[in-house]
Amino acid sequence: MNAYAYNITVRQGTFEGEECFEARVKELPDIAEYGDSHVEAYELALDSIETTAAVLNEKGRKMPLPCEPEENFSGRVTLRLPKTLHRALATKAEGEGVSLNQLLVAALATFRGFDAVLMHDRDNWINICEPQSHDHKTMAGEVIYINQYRESAAQWSS
Repeated sequence: MNAYAYNITVRQGTFEGEECFEARVKELPDIAEYGDSHVEAYELALDSIETTAAVLNEKGRKMPLPCEPEENFSGRVTLRLPKTLHRALATKAEGEGVSLNQLLVAALATFRGFDAVLMHDRDNWINICEPQSHDHKTMAGEVIYINQYRESAAQWSS
């Protein structure tokens, strides 16, 4: 059994009033390990995977296999919308001078936080891979138009 084959995510956050790093294992959702550094949390998660495998083996139960990452995403999604929503989005895109696809990609990226625009996700965790200082309008809850968003995003990524 190779504990390194399991999908471990480490995030920084405040848990029970204490700032630390939390490691979670996708295949074992009940495992959550905490450490003062991302390395410590990761190593504790590896240890928990190995311990879980040993306990399950002793009980004659099977250890969940590591999930294989899906690498065959085409980037294409077929989406069915109510006609009124489709019309409203197409009208908005036309008014902004962008394609409907561009409008939807920007909206989805902003919602999920995959873009440099968002620093905090819905659980108020900080993405440890991104710079921690951005000064932008969406953090203040203001609505900005897609063209302004693209101009601002270009500035943030430079």
